[in-house]
Amino acid sequence: MAMAEVPGRHSLFWRLAVALVAFCLLLIWLSWSWGKQVERQSYYLSTEAREVLGGYAREAEQAWRAGGAAGVDAWLEGMRQREASWMTVVDARLQALGSGPLTLEEVSHLTFQRGLDWPASSRSVHLPYIGIPFPGEPAAGRLVLQLPARYLPGGFTLMHQSLTHGLVPVVLALLLCALLYRSLVRPLARLREHANALQADDLGSVAGPELSARRDELGELGRALDHMAERLRSHVGFQRQLLRDLSHELRTPLSRLRVAGDSPISEAALRQRVEREVEVMQRLVADSLELAWLDTERPHLEQEDIDLQSLWELLVDDARFEAGWGPERFHYEVPAGCRVRGHLNGLARALENLLRNAIRHSPPGGCIRLDGYREGQGWHLWLEDDGPGVPEADLERILLPFTRLSAARSEEGFGLGLSIARSSVRMQGGELWADRGSAGLRVHLRLPAAGGL
Repeated sequence: MAMAEVPGRHSLFWRLAVALVAFCLLLIWLSWSWGKQVERQSYYLSTEAREVLGGYAREAEQAWRAGGAAGVDAWLEGMRQREASWMTVVDARLQALGSGPLTLEEVSHLTFQRGLDWPASSRSVHLPYIGIPFPGEPAAGRLVLQLPARYLPGGFTLMHQSLTHGLVPVVLALLLCALLYRSLVRPLARLREHANALQADDLGSVAGPELSARRDELGELGRALDHMAERLRSHVGFQRQLLRDLSHELRTPLSRLRVAGDSPISEAALRQRVEREVEVMQRLVADSLELAWLDTERPHLEQEDIDLQSLWELLVDDARFEAGWGPERFHYEVPAGCRVRGHLNGLARALENLLRNAIRHSPPGGCIRLDGYREGQGWHLWLEDDGPGVPEADLERILLPFTRLSAARSEEGFGLGLSIARSSVRMQGGELWADRGSAGLRVHLRLPAAGGL
C-alpha cells in the first residue's frame, strides 16, 4: 500500500489544522479557566454589599470609641431597627464589647465567621456569618453579623452557565465557520463560477488575482484552470485562424483550376495544370494538418540521443539535390561531439524546413551556416543565411502560420515551414526564435543535451 502524500508547507491542510486546534484549545481554556473564574466570581459579595457592611463596621467602631459598652448597646439597638439580621460587636478575644454577655449559640456563630472577601454559596442551609474588623484599628474589635439575605451572591446561575458554556462556544464556532467559509467555501464558489463560465464558452474568464495568489491547493487549482482556459483560448484562436488562412490559401489553386477548365487549352495541358494544382493543395492540407496536430494534440514524442553532425550531413545531401547547390555553400561550425536529445524525425523535419527556408531566400552564391555552443544542460544552435533578412518588427510574425512577407514572398511554400519547425522543437522540450544575423536571417534553436549532461 502506497504511503499517503505528506501535505506541503503551504498546504490548506495546515491552515485548517491550525484553525481547528486553536478552536479546541480556546474552547478548553474557556471551559476550564475562564468558566471556572466566572463561577468563582459569582460566589463573592458584590461591591455594594462590601461597602454597606464595611460602613456598618465603621459605625460600630465609632460608637465604641464614643460611648464604650453603652455606645455599642445603643448602636446595636438602632441596627436592629435597620437590619433584620443578627449582629454583635466583639474584641480580639471574641468577648462582647457591649454590656450584655454572649449566649452559647452566639458564641458558636463566631466560630464560623467569614471575611468580606470570602465566597458565599447560596446552597448553604443558613446565611453565612461575616466578621468585619474595625477599619481604624482592626486589633481593637470587629463587627460580626449574619449576612443579610439581599446581599447573598446568586452563585453560578443558569445565565452564567448559558454565557460560559453556551453563548461563547457558539460564537467561537461561528468564527470558525466564518474562517472556513473564507478559506474554503468562497474560493470554491469562485472556482465554480469560473468553471461554469468556461462551460458556457466564456474563455475570457479568469479565477482572479485573490485566488491565483494563494499558495495552497485552491490556488494551484485556480492557476490550473487559468492555464487550461489560456490553452483553450490559444487552441480555439489558432484553429479559427488556421481555418481562415487555409480557406484563403485554397481559393488561389481552385481559382486557377476554374480558369484552366474554362480556357480553350489542350487536354494534356489541362491535365498537367490539374496535377500541379492538386499537388499544391495536397501539400497545403498536409502541412496545415501537421501544424494543427502539433499545436492542439501536443503528442508525446519518443526521444533519443542524436548526433547533430550526422543529421546535418544527411539533410544537406537532400537539400543539395533539390536546390542544385554545391557542398561549399553549406557550413557546419558547431563544436565536435554535439549530441542532442530529441525526436529524430521531428528534429529532422524542423531542420529541413529551416534549410529550405534559408535556401529559398538566399541570393546567388549565398551560403548557409549552422553554428552553436554548449549552454548549461543543452545546446544553443543557430542557422544563418545571406539573404535580405527580416525587419526587426516582423521577426516574431514570420513564425506564425501563413506568414509571407512581401520581400520574401514566393510562389512556393505557404508560410508554414517555420511554424511547423517551432512547434516540433517545442514538442521536444526546446525553443526556437529568430533575429537578425550578420547578413540575413538567423534562426536560433535551444535543445537539451544528450543524456542530460
